[in-house]
Amino acid sequence: MASASNRLAAIVRTERGLTISGTRITLYDVMDYVVAQYPPKFIRGLLNLTDGQITAALDYIEANHDEVEAEYQTVLRETEQLRQYYEDRNRDLIARIAAKPPKPGMEAVWEKLQAQKAKHQAQLESHK
Repeated sequence: MASASNRLAAIVRTERGLTISGTRITLYDVMDYVVAQYPPKFIRGLLNLTDGQITAALDYIEANHDEVEAEYQTVLRETEQLRQYYEDRNRDLIARIAAKPPKPGMEAVWEKLQAQKAKHQAQLESHK
């Protein structure tokens, strides 16, 4: 079994932030699932990590909880700001595309898509 210091060295700081060494997966990606209370084995499978990688990530998060949590909150805020920016920027384009009729021969597919969207929206509303 690897020592704690070796597991902690498996986390590196890159331009993307705290990252699992040898991957593009950040600790903030892992935090999304930790916060949602997913079990480690499930997170490992979702992110296609090895046992050593998920252990290193969780150990680092636990050992540096305040630092990781602060950075995670910053990432969440920045992500929301970007989402809002692009939503605002593309609102007119999205509305124009949505207003277009379906291409000839695609009417049945269009109706099925609209039904699925309505069902999804109803599910979202029922969870509020």
